[in-house]
Amino acid sequence: MIEAVLLHPPVATYFAGAEHAEGELAHLGDALGVDVVVKRWIDGWTRPYENDGKRNEDWYGWNEPLLAPVSATVESIRINPETNQPGTMGKPPASAIHFLGDDGLRVVYAHVQDVRIAEGDRVEAGDVVALIGNNGMCWHPHVHVGAWRGDTPLQIRFDLAALGQIRTLE
Repeated sequence: MIEAVLLHPPVATYFAGAEHAEGELAHLGDALGVDVVVKRWIDGWTRPYENDGKRNEDWYGWNEPLLAPVSATVESIRINPETNQPGTMGKPPASAIHFLGDDGLRVVYAHVQDVRIAEGDRVEAGDVVALIGNNGMCWHPHVHVGAWRGDTPLQIRFDLAALGQIRTLE
């Protein structure tokens, strides 16, 4: 049985997540993680970008505000100043924020940009912490979300009730 954790939605808009299967990636921040892509409904279909998607600005998630996954302390921040172009794999490491919850839960957001917090800051679930970027080992704008406690990766579930409350405020 895989243990799961409920996190605040990473964005305040429609998104889809591609989950990493158990054993696919070994690092605790990657194992069982989710790659979140912002999407829009266009003519009855969901799409992650407009035009041909070859520019970061074409992607609906590009510069989308990222919301803190839990109430936590910002444990560390790493910045990769290189921005990838969609379709081109960048070089590691990705820009990332590591959060440490009071109960020992650790969560990472990777491929971020324009970080709005500092190491040691206290954030509350839902606070804006950064924007979605495209850096490190990725092909397009998205945010990677990973969670673990101790040496155990956790399967991520997003709080859809919180997402419903956010979206009704729009």
